Amino acid sequence: MSAHAAMPGRTSRPGPLPGLSARLGLPLALIALPLVTGVCYGFWAASISRRGGEVTGANIALGLVSGAVIAALGLGLLMIQGRLPRELRALAFGALFGAGTGFLYAQSGESVLGASGMGAILGGGMAAAAFYVFYTRE
Repeated sequence: MSAHAAMPGRTSRPGPLPGLSARLGLPLALIALPLVTGVCYGFWAASISRRGGEVTGANIALGLVSGAVIAALGLGLLMIQGRLPRELRALAFGALFGAGTGFLYAQSGESVLGASGMGAILGGGMAAAAFYVFYTRE
C-alpha cells in the first residue's frame, strides 16, 4: 500500500532584520570607530569646559552634543568616502580633524584666532598624511 505523502506546510517566518552594519553597508568595526571616537571626544570636551570646577548640566550637554556631532560627521564621511577622489577624501578627513581639534583648543580658553590657526595647522597635517596613505594604497 502506498500512502500519499503530504509535504509539510511551510511557515512564513521573516528572517532576522539586518543589523546596522548591513543597512549602512560598512563593516561593524568601521562603524564602531566613529562611535567610540565620538564618546571620547564628548568626554574630552566636557572635561575641558569644566576647568577643574564642578560637573554641571551645561558641561554634560556640551559633551553629549559635541560627541554626537563628531560621531555623525565621521560616520557620514566613512559612508561616502568610496565615492570621493583621493584628494577630496584627504581634504575631508583633514577638515574634520582640524575643525574638531580647533574646537577643543577653543574650549581651553584660547582665542578664536589661535584656535582657528591651530585647527588649520593640524587639519593641514592630517590632510597631507591622509593623502599620502590614500596615494600609496591605491
